Amino acid sequence: MADLQYPVGRSTKVTSLSPAQRTEYIEQIAAAPELLRLAVAGLDDGQLDSPYRPGGWTVRQVVHHVPESHMNAYVRCKLALTEDVPTIKPYDQARWSETPDTRAPVDVSLALLAALHRKWVLLLRGLGPDDFARRFNHPESGINTLDSVLAMYSWHGRHHTAHITTLRERMGW
Repeated sequence: MADLQYPVGRSTKVTSLSPAQRTEYIEQIAAAPELLRLAVAGLDDGQLDSPYRPGGWTVRQVVHHVPESHMNAYVRCKLALTEDVPTIKPYDQARWSETPDTRAPVDVSLALLAALHRKWVLLLRGLGPDDFARRFNHPESGINTLDSVLAMYSWHGRHHTAHITTLRERMGW
């Protein structure tokens, strides 16, 4: 079950990255929308409404979750860049996955993710080393730097895409 839940391994929290790691992670964020789009290409509604693992979200819920999560991360980056160690508001991801919009066609969220990542990558590529050290406070996980956000969300896109691609492999889709 652990492999089904964490097909690319668990995320590890970092506080700072090297310039080479930043470049690698920004490129992973830039590639994420297309990789997610390819992961769901050709799936029918029955396949989209299949859970990626027992007790897990459906493929459709995963696709809608990714841009919602990344929108929150983008806003947190902007807050950290424009305020001194702001405290951000967490949200209940499980409850968000149950709202009516998560039953919409996945194209809606794929388009949102593509647009969001274009903007986010422009921001990230324009930042200097001191900017990546900027911080915000998450009431549940504590102090986070923009480096830690970059590492987390490069992992997050790969993590959820792998949920779908490994399901497709297991099911022969």
